[in-house]
Amino acid sequence: MTFESLIFRPTIQEVIEGSVVEILKFGAFVRFGPLDGLLHISQIMDDRIDVDDSNQRLLGKDTKRDLRVGDKVRARIVALSINERSPRESKIGLTMRQPGLGKLEWIEEERKKKSEKEKGGAA
Repeated sequence: MTFESLIFRPTIQEVIEGSVVEILKFGAFVRFGPLDGLLHISQIMDDRIDVDDSNQRLLGKDTKRDLRVGDKVRARIVALSINERSPRESKIGLTMRQPGLGKLEWIEEERKKKSEKEKGGAA
């Protein structure tokens, strides 16, 4: 008997897009494909972060940017320990602290700022 299968095997340094599925005191879990990765609070943004338990969000003290369940994010895999027998128990560490990474709305804001700056500089 033969069959075809599609597998998903994340790799270290890979950029992924996913959705925030849980907010905790120490960070957020991001689901991408069949797996969840941990976005530690120190890897979300360059700002200091307050945890708003009652509203299930992480809030930047200076930027006022927030991260909530359901938000779409782009992150990079920085730590990877795949559990072959139980893939859902794999440990995947993520970061969003580089240009081009973060909540998709933040990335778009930065792109617009850069575009406006370039237009203003050319005039």
